[in-house]
Amino acid sequence: MAITATTGTSTTRALAGDMTVEEFRQWMRRFDVNGDGQISREELRRAIRSIGRRFSGWRAGRWIHQADSDGDGLISVDGEIDNLIAYAETSLGLKIVDC
Repeated sequence: MAITATTGTSTTRALAGDMTVEEFRQWMRRFDVNGDGQISREELRRAIRSIGRRFSGWRAGRWIHQADSDGDGLISVDGEIDNLIAYAETSLGLKIVDC
């Protein structure tokens, strides 16, 4: 996997090479603290910060707004993740492939 991060007291940060859509989904699921299958603004902020990027709550809210197709203020890991992937590729320079 191209991004490695753990929640809790220790965090490993790595961002290298391509990652698949499924790897991106799995990575985002690790930050779904309440296990509802939705990524909140705070969960997204923690995920991006885990790879060593500065990422404010405002910026996370902007990402949510761009990727949230149903307007509920959350990103569904299964339904709306493609919108988040497109935004991550352009904003963070990640390369996420379909394999």
